[in-house]
Amino acid sequence: MPPVVDGPVPPHWGGPALGHSQQSPLQPGPGMAQTHPMATEQPAPEGFSGQAPGSAPGVEEPAATRLSGPLFRDEPEAPPMSAQAPFPDPAGGTVPAPPTAPPAAPKGGRDLRAAIGVGLGLGVVVVASLFIVKWLFVGVVAAVVVIGMWELTSRLSESKGIRVPRPPLAVGGAAMLVAAYLGGPESALIAFALTCLAVLVWRMSEPPEDYLRDVTAGIFTAFYVPFLATFVMLLLAADDGPRRVALFLVLTVCSDTGAYAAGSRFGKHKLAPRISPGKTREGLVGAVLLCMLVGALGMDLMIDQGSWWQGLVLGACVAVSATLGDLGESMIKRDLGIKDMGTLLPGHGGLMDRLDSLLPTAPVVWLVLVGFVGAG
Repeated sequence: MPPVVDGPVPPHWGGPALGHSQQSPLQPGPGMAQTHPMATEQPAPEGFSGQAPGSAPGVEEPAATRLSGPLFRDEPEAPPMSAQAPFPDPAGGTVPAPPTAPPAAPKGGRDLRAAIGVGLGLGVVVVASLFIVKWLFVGVVAAVVVIGMWELTSRLSESKGIRVPRPPLAVGGAAMLVAAYLGGPESALIAFALTCLAVLVWRMSEPPEDYLRDVTAGIFTAFYVPFLATFVMLLLAADDGPRRVALFLVLTVCSDTGAYAAGSRFGKHKLAPRISPGKTREGLVGAVLLCMLVGALGMDLMIDQGSWWQGLVLGACVAVSATLGDLGESMIKRDLGIKDMGTLLPGHGGLMDRLDSLLPTAPVVWLVLVGFVGAG
């Protein structure tokens, strides 16, 4: 038995200790061919701590000589640790392999399942309130408007330090919707004017610094959210109001769907890269085509005295207005330096992120329907 030494084994010719690129001192005999050094397999002793198989007991092999790949070139590489099965533990049982990396987040950072679930839930609430009791739908729209104004004013305060008077906006916004449903466009305009006046007066209770900035933002909020929403109430007030509102909602959804489907498959030319880099001209064409198709069918089947060619015009107008509304809110969010207006709806963001296409589209649909078939 060879003596046990405390350091690296020197070669027989007196050279330096073995390294990773040096040949083993056990040379083959004459006439024996060798392509790779062969290591002798021995069972690992109790309490093995990194000693290479085939080395003398008690001799710690230098780190440079430890093999990190396969012994022969034609052997397959060992699978990564994350893909290996659990290995035995000396105390019994198994030691699990290291956890694998978490799956990549979905494109765009949106949870698709949550987005679909929330969308379906909102659709059920809207349809149920729309076709059961009209006043119930008025209440749903009023709640959505108040929450939307709260989201917008909160982002204005956080990003720009703008202090918008919220109480007069909440009361005035709900009053605008009720006035439009009961009294028509004139009543809605009067309620809007009174809301703006209430914002001017309410802000006087605070210091005069930034007064003009705050009241301007308040008037903008009153116009952008509740006043545009009053046109939904004007649609609802017609004899076939629930069907008009349903057509308005379906066409707006079709605009988003057609733009996404065509843009994701064929989109190559950016529509407004400085505002919304994801929108393409091909997506706009897809939105127009789908809206015109659905508009022709919906106008003929759902609206009294409506015809298919009127639906073509209505669908094209909705596609353009919905796209402009989406771009308009994108401008607001870019100015504020935010991605979403809120986090209330999983997979969607905030309510205002769902109203960006609906609000500017409501007056367009109301005006086109009044021109074609009357106010009802």
